[in-house]
Amino acid sequence: MPDDVPTKPTLLTGASGALGRELARELGQAGWTLRLTDIVPFPDPLPPGAVFRQADLEDGVAILRQAEGCGAILHFGGISVEKPFETVAGANIRGLFHVYEAARRERARVVFASSNHSIGFHERPRGNEAKLDADCAFRPDGYYGLSKAYGELMGRLYWDKHGVENVNLRIGSCFPEPTDARMLSTWLSYADLVRLARAAVRAPRTGHCVIWACSDNPATFWGADHRERIGWRPQDTAETYRTRMEGKLSGDPVQERYQGGSYTAVDYTRDRPSARDAFALD
Repeated sequence: MPDDVPTKPTLLTGASGALGRELARELGQAGWTLRLTDIVPFPDPLPPGAVFRQADLEDGVAILRQAEGCGAILHFGGISVEKPFETVAGANIRGLFHVYEAARRERARVVFASSNHSIGFHERPRGNEAKLDADCAFRPDGYYGLSKAYGELMGRLYWDKHGVENVNLRIGSCFPEPTDARMLSTWLSYADLVRLARAAVRAPRTGHCVIWACSDNPATFWGADHRERIGWRPQDTAETYRTRMEGKLSGDPVQERYQGGSYTAVDYTRDRPSARDAFALD
């Protein structure tokens, strides 16, 4: 068995989504034994060594059963865009609890698909201002981002109380190519995502850690994180697309001010921006 292939099966939630399908295909071709799950059917041919079972993240018993014998859980399931609170709460809050309970029972590592939207109301750095480090305050830009902050805190709790290792991937914008100027800072290529997931599962020890999941973009908003702990280095860059993308702005001052982009403008009702300091008065 190649050194990169885990000795135990890996559970991948959200397997039928865009990122889940990419991970399933690439990891399956690399020889990983995968257990795939999603609330909707898997739309592609199953990779070699993979099984798929349809399940709801809110079904704790189903998640426990699927995780039996697994060494890691790649948790990419749940609501992946901004939605009303009650929609987000089921899969992203109760469902996440079921994933961590399964990990606790199996002594499995959780690799959690967090998001830049957990910190989306931090303003974009200006000029030579310092980049945002991974230990910054949470500033979610909606209910989706709030659920991702909750997910990272769940990982913190399960590491401190139960010793469950977890790697929190603050995904920027993971698409085949950037689609606007903001993604010159936030883009994560599919290939870098796969390399990141492999490194997060295969690292000897991780503890509780947070990684800015973006490619090698000189314009990134983000600074220090824990990538050394897993030995990951992105190999792609959004700079390849600069000429085509740098003029593609939203025209919305709220979107352009904050790191979370369009999510910050959803239901935005303030008369003026909040302070750059997370705890300062206006």
